[in-house]
Amino acid sequence: MPRNAEYKPLLFTTTVRNPQRLKALLWVLKKFDGQILSDDLATKIVGEIIRYGLYRPMKMTATIKDKWASSSQGEFADYILTDKEVQYILKHNPQNHKEAGFAKGFPSRFATFYDFPKELGFVYYAPNESISFSELGTRFASIFSVEITGDSIVAEEKHPEYEQQVFLQAMCKYQRNNPFVRVLNDNVPLILLLQTIQKLNADPEYNGAGISRRELPLLIFWKDNDAESLYQRIKSLRAEYSYTPSDEVVIDICTKEIMGGEFKKFKPKSIMNEYPDEFIRKMRLTGLISLRGAGRFIDINHMEDEKIEYVLSHYATYSKYETERKYFDYMATIDSNLFDIHTAEITPNQSEELLKNWLNFYNWDSIKHELNNLAERKTSKDEVLKFLPNPVRLEFLMALAVKSKLPEVRVIPNYSCDDTGLPTSTAGGNKGDIECIEPPNTILLEVTMAEGRTQTMMEVWPIDRHLEEFKGKYEADDSQCVFVAPSIFTDTHKQIRWVKAEEHLTIRPYKITEFVNYLESSLVLYQ
Repeated sequence: MPRNAEYKPLLFTTTVRNPQRLKALLWVLKKFDGQILSDDLATKIVGEIIRYGLYRPMKMTATIKDKWASSSQGEFADYILTDKEVQYILKHNPQNHKEAGFAKGFPSRFATFYDFPKELGFVYYAPNESISFSELGTRFASIFSVEITGDSIVAEEKHPEYEQQVFLQAMCKYQRNNPFVRVLNDNVPLILLLQTIQKLNADPEYNGAGISRRELPLLIFWKDNDAESLYQRIKSLRAEYSYTPSDEVVIDICTKEIMGGEFKKFKPKSIMNEYPDEFIRKMRLTGLISLRGAGRFIDINHMEDEKIEYVLSHYATYSKYETERKYFDYMATIDSNLFDIHTAEITPNQSEELLKNWLNFYNWDSIKHELNNLAERKTSKDEVLKFLPNPVRLEFLMALAVKSKLPEVRVIPNYSCDDTGLPTSTAGGNKGDIECIEPPNTILLEVTMAEGRTQTMMEVWPIDRHLEEFKGKYEADDSQCVFVAPSIFTDTHKQIRWVKAEEHLTIRPYKITEFVNYLESSLVLYQ
C-alpha cells in the first residue's frame, strides 16, 4: 500500500547528491532509449555505468583499481572496463536494495540512479515499458561527447551551457507535492526562493544581500507557497537574533513551529548543513542565484534579472497533476522563451574588477591551499568553493592565483560567471580559459583536471588552436601558453614539443603544485 503523504523538508535526492553526475548517467542511459525496460536490461545499464567508472562499488580487482586510480568517483574513468571486469563487479558486489516494481539488487539500484531524472522530466521509464527520453533529457545527455580509443575513455563536455539551460527549465516548474514523491508541502522551491529574496531585498531595513544561509532551513521546511508569510517569519527572526540565530533556534522553528511538532527528529547537521548545501547546489545550476558575503547569503543573480522576471510571471501559479505521466509530460515541456532571453554580458574590465574583489576573501595562503586540494583531488570545505565543480574551481583559483601574486598582469577569465564574478561554468570549448596581458606580451592560461591519455587527446590540439586565435586578438610582441593540470602525462610533453618544433608555438606545461611554486618565486608570467 502507498504510504500516507506527510510534510517533509526538501531533499531532492539521497542517491545522486552531486547534480554534476546526472549528465553522465543520462549519457549512458541514452544508449538504451526506446528499449523495453526489464530487470535484465536494468542490470545491464548499471553494468554500463560501472564500465565507464561512473559507479564504483567497493570490491574490485587490482586491474580495475588501477584503471580507476587517475579519476574521481562520479566522473568518467580514464580507462574502460572489459565485459569480464564488469561481470566481476556485478558478481562480487550484490546490492541489498529494493525499489517498487524492480527486483531486489541491481535492477533496484538502476531505479535509484534514474528516479530523479525521471522526476525532472528528462527520461520516462517503467517496468516492461519503453525507456523514453524527452527533448529536455536528450539535450542534457548530449552535453558529453565520449569516444573510446583502445581502452581509453575520452569524455569531453561539448555543450556545457546545456546544463544550466536544462536545470532552469526543470526547476522553474518542479513542484514539492508532485506525484512521484507525494509530500504535502505545496510550493515550487525556486519560485518561493526568488519571491522571498525579492521581498527581503525590497525591505529598507536590510542591505539587499538576499536570504542568509542560516535562514534557508525555514524555506526548506516551508509548507506552502506563501512567500509573504515566509518573509515575515524571517524578518521576525532577524529582529530577535539578527543574522546569527543559533542552530537550536532555527531547528526549533523548523520542527516545532513550521511542522507543528509532527516531524521526526533529524540530526542538527542535516537541517543546518546537508539540506542547505544540496538546495544551493541545485539552485545555482539554474544560473539565477549568486552567493554573497563569502557564502553567507544567497541572492538573486542580477545578470539574469530579465530571466527571473519571466520565470516569476509565468510559473508563480501552477496546475496540479494527479498521475506521474501527466506530471512528467508537464516537466518535459520546453519553454523556448527561456532559451531566447540572454544573460547580461560582462566586459573584460568588469570581469577583472570582480576577480579582484574575490581577493578580499581569498588571500594567497587560502588560494594555495585550495589549489593543493585540487592537485590531490581532495574536496573543499570552503563555503563558496565547495559548490564549484573541480574544473570550474580550477579555472577560478588559477585566475585568482595569477592576480594575487602578479597584480600588474591583466587577468581576463573567459568562464561564465554571476554578478559577483563567481563562475557558473567553464570557459567552454571555443575559446581559451584565461587571458593574461603582460605588456609587451600576452599569455594564455589553459587549465584542466584531465590526466593520463585523456589529457593528451583532449587538451593540446585545442590549445594549439586557441593560441593561434589568441595571438591574433592582441597586438603583442609575442604570445605563449601556460598549461596547468594535476599532473602532466608523458605523451602530453611529447605533443607539446612537436607543437613547438612544427607550429613554432610555445606551450609551458606545469603541474598545479609546480605552477604555484613558480608564482611564488617569479616576478613575471611570461618566460
